[in-house]
Amino acid sequence: MANVEHGGPGNAFGTGGPGTPTTRIGAVRVALWLIAAVLAVRQAAVVLRTPKGERLIDLETWIGPDGVLHVNGSFYDADKFTGTPFAGLVLKPFSRAAEQALGWGWTFGTLILVVILGLVAARALPQPVSRRTSLLAAPVAICLLMLSLPVRNTLYLGQTSIFPVLLVLLGCFAVRGERASGVLIGIGAALQPTLLLFAALFWFTGRRRATASTGATFLAITALAWAAMPHDSWTYWIHHIAGAGLGASPAGLANQSLHGALLRFGLEGPLEIGLYVALGAVVVWFGLRRAVRYAKDGQLLLAVAITGCVAVAVSPTTWQHQLLWVLLAVVGRAGKKQSDRYMWPVAVVLVSTLPAKMMLPNMPVVEPIRDNVVLIAALAAATVVPFLSRTDPRYQEPVPTDYARPAPARFSWVPLLPFWRRVTTRPNLLLELLLIRVGYSAYQQARLAATGGTNSGGRATAEHHGEQVHAIEQFLRIDIEHWVNHAVVKVSWLEEFFNFYYTSFHFVVPLTVLGVLYVRRPADYRWARSALGFATLLALVGFWLYPLAPPRLMPELGFIDTVHGVQDFTQPDYGTLTALTNQYAAMPSLHFGWSLWCGVVIVMLAPKWWMKALGLLHPLCTVAAIVATGNHWVLDAVGGAAVVGAGFGIGYLLAGPRVGKNLRVATGAEPVSDAQPVTGAGQVTDAGQVTGPKPVIDMTKGSAKDRTPS
Repeated sequence: MANVEHGGPGNAFGTGGPGTPTTRIGAVRVALWLIAAVLAVRQAAVVLRTPKGERLIDLETWIGPDGVLHVNGSFYDADKFTGTPFAGLVLKPFSRAAEQALGWGWTFGTLILVVILGLVAARALPQPVSRRTSLLAAPVAICLLMLSLPVRNTLYLGQTSIFPVLLVLLGCFAVRGERASGVLIGIGAALQPTLLLFAALFWFTGRRRATASTGATFLAITALAWAAMPHDSWTYWIHHIAGAGLGASPAGLANQSLHGALLRFGLEGPLEIGLYVALGAVVVWFGLRRAVRYAKDGQLLLAVAITGCVAVAVSPTTWQHQLLWVLLAVVGRAGKKQSDRYMWPVAVVLVSTLPAKMMLPNMPVVEPIRDNVVLIAALAAATVVPFLSRTDPRYQEPVPTDYARPAPARFSWVPLLPFWRRVTTRPNLLLELLLIRVGYSAYQQARLAATGGTNSGGRATAEHHGEQVHAIEQFLRIDIEHWVNHAVVKVSWLEEFFNFYYTSFHFVVPLTVLGVLYVRRPADYRWARSALGFATLLALVGFWLYPLAPPRLMPELGFIDTVHGVQDFTQPDYGTLTALTNQYAAMPSLHFGWSLWCGVVIVMLAPKWWMKALGLLHPLCTVAAIVATGNHWVLDAVGGAAVVGAGFGIGYLLAGPRVGKNLRVATGAEPVSDAQPVTGAGQVTDAGQVTGPKPVIDMTKGSAKDRTPS
């Protein structure tokens, strides 16, 4: 609603018939609100359907029948309550409520707070924003919050961490007057002491009354709690140094603070404390300086998120449910190129919504990063990510991406669906690596889930399908697997070669091809990568719909497992991957499918004949290896070829033919800034797109022409 003038006089939402940008935005908005509602219902159902004793664990520990707030004496005697004494005073009245009613009320109350948090955050976006952004920001924010790990963890544990974040946002963006802002943030600091950093943010941005109000409110509430519970207050503030020694071990992975990271690195004692204090001071210095700069630049929500990330890093303990500040940092704009603009928001969303093991592989060399990935994101937001100033010309108008001009279909009988334009520039490397890793992790999880999460779950069905495939091959007279398998076993060097080829080249060759294309042929990289992604998605559908036992797992057919040796099918042992892979994901064969993809790409793009020959040789060696080792049927390879062909076909339908040399034309026809008008090149729609003729540069003639692509 910030830019209602874009819709024309007399109508804040604009007018237009079906298919107009206004109609499309309205449909997307409705869909996003429905998704947000579904996510909220799902989160509530997950919590409330969990058996009693496994849900709302922290809440039950505090105010359940045997909770620490029921007993006489100190809250901190059992070392289970980690909140401030004021938090104990606030929660103690809830201990008289019935458990069932409290569970429902607490869950739905938390969901309502999350919705309010999303609405306030959407309203606080730095101006100017387009009408599209203003309409879609709230449902998008609520969806992201519902999916985030901090909110899910808060709902599951029955925690209170939404309250401090919401109080800060309400104090900064909802209430009027500096004193009222300070009161709300002072209450938040009484619940989570590190929020006192916001008093410093107010001070250095000239809001001195808010600073004084924050400090006074915090001191008054803390004094009130001290008067009511002097022993508990002494225990929390003095004995445990503001609660630093309470709760679970601070060295655990759940503690994403500098203190926890240093303990995980093996430091302890005075050395660890001194280093923690020194690093914390540096983070506070740099983080607050950046927050003040962005607040004065008009990006107050970003400044608040940066200050929250500083609080996350320097707090002695920062549990998962206290990490919402990292997600709020998604509003920062980093990168002057359009292709780089997505890197930061995608990384933040993935860090905030996915477990660390999906972000990075389970390898010792990356364990320090994987175990502290949320802390690293918070430190990056607070100290190093170069967020753009609103005065930077690239804040609203990033360097546009080059697109190939539209091309007709090669075959008149194949309709094209121009879902996206073909980009000719190189994508952001970090973003590509991140998406490839997350995509492969999701592929692994979906593949394993096809049999219910265990290899034994789908054994009977998979073996039945194996009998079907074997019967079909016998009918077609292509059942050569048994003969090839036993023939190779008789030649030891050949068996070792195929075992090595099967286990080694499946990932190495595709990654090498992608790497070479990324460096040397960026437009072709996008084409090839899209085809590989579509083929893999189609293969997942096959794994799900038709679990299939490979020949080596058919107990009565006499195949020899050359890679893993003889197996007890009731308790198989495939090394460290036994519980992590679906051994019945054989149809289609992605071993052969990915190798065929490599062969097609190399044959089409390699400049030398011997390179093309090697490209053809790889899928031939792969199909021989998968059959010889007993890992696939011949028809599995046919299925692999089918999904690869379909992957290239889907890419062709959605984007048109591969970008050839004669089509690599820089148009600069990037969607323009929502807040900037366009002159001389058509009109700007409400969706931020340019309509009408666009300038297209014809590289073959060296001139610019005003064309309307067909």
